[in-house]
Amino acid sequence: MSEKVKLTGKEKSELWIEGIVTVILLLMLNFALLVLINQMIAHNPGLENAIWGVKTNLTFGSRGFHLWSWSNLFLALMAIADIIVVYWRLARRYRQMQMRHVIAELHFIADGHLDHRIKFEVNTELQKVVSSINALVDSTVNSMAEERRIEQSKDELITNVSHDIRTPLTSIIGYLGLIEDHQYRSEEELLKYTHTAYLKAKQMKVLVEDLFEYTKVKSTTTKLNPVRFNMIAMLEQLAASFELEAHKKHMRILVSGEPDPLMMEADTEKLGRVFNNLIVNALKYGQGGRHIFLDAQRIGSEVVVKVSNDGAQIPNDALSQLFDRFYRVEESRSQETGGTGLGLAIAQSIIALHGGYIYADSSPEITSFVIHLPLKVGASLTDNKNKSNEEAGKSK
Repeated sequence: MSEKVKLTGKEKSELWIEGIVTVILLLMLNFALLVLINQMIAHNPGLENAIWGVKTNLTFGSRGFHLWSWSNLFLALMAIADIIVVYWRLARRYRQMQMRHVIAELHFIADGHLDHRIKFEVNTELQKVVSSINALVDSTVNSMAEERRIEQSKDELITNVSHDIRTPLTSIIGYLGLIEDHQYRSEEELLKYTHTAYLKAKQMKVLVEDLFEYTKVKSTTTKLNPVRFNMIAMLEQLAASFELEAHKKHMRILVSGEPDPLMMEADTEKLGRVFNNLIVNALKYGQGGRHIFLDAQRIGSEVVVKVSNDGAQIPNDALSQLFDRFYRVEESRSQETGGTGLGLAIAQSIIALHGGYIYADSSPEITSFVIHLPLKVGASLTDNKNKSNEEAGKSK
């Protein structure tokens, strides 16, 4: 809340002295002018007669009022001028004192007190400067916080990558060490060791590829290659490509949507990666489910796509973390069931590149990943339904 500048005792004394000195100087000036004018009139009879003639001939109002005392009028005008001069001098000095206080506050902030803000209520021009200073400090603080967050994020990324690479790498070295030392009893056991090492190497390859994809879509220089396409046709193609894998898990993939065709603009290659990740997750974690639903609807200037399954419910406390890097719902970080933990983070980044947003919603009946996309690339949507994952996590 803004407050007026509180003057110190010394500054108040300065204002008093300024006012008194100004009044004294003006009184001396007024007296000198009055004496000078009286002397001019006294030594010039013609001027005196002319003034008398003006007095007698000049009238005011309907009754012909004469202003006989022109000296009193002169003194009144001088008094008004004096008041204006005194006010201007005191106001100017007060603004200078305000500026000193603002500069002192600025030095205080510059000394490292970045949580401090200038809360003075000052004149209009100086108020603009104060507002700009506060805005600059806020921007600096936000930038520093963002820099710390990025640095922390990098440290967490390195830690997680190191952990997820070290685990399969340790297994590979262990099994190859057994082969190197001929610690196997049969060719069947040798093949088992090499096959296990091969699977672990593939896991490392998937992790590296996902990590590369994640850093690529998070880069500020990443560009989209938008094309116009039919979203429902794209979902039908995806359903066909996963039909065999779904059949193995005794599941069916059902596609719906309207209008058909549902034409929009997007980078189909990147969107394909998003839907691929979501369908793979539904197949992998939808235990007990029999259906995967792919639904697209055009609502106003946006397209809402839902990838749902009727499998196991995702715990409420996990919804807010689903899109975090390397997060897995299960406690174990087993690569065999948990993947790399980057799939949903990649999906969220790709959707954000398109100006949309994604969130998860889960109930005992159905689990859905809901994607909101603009019809045209370049537009940006806001999650005005407050159904982000953070809100879902808080609702537990």
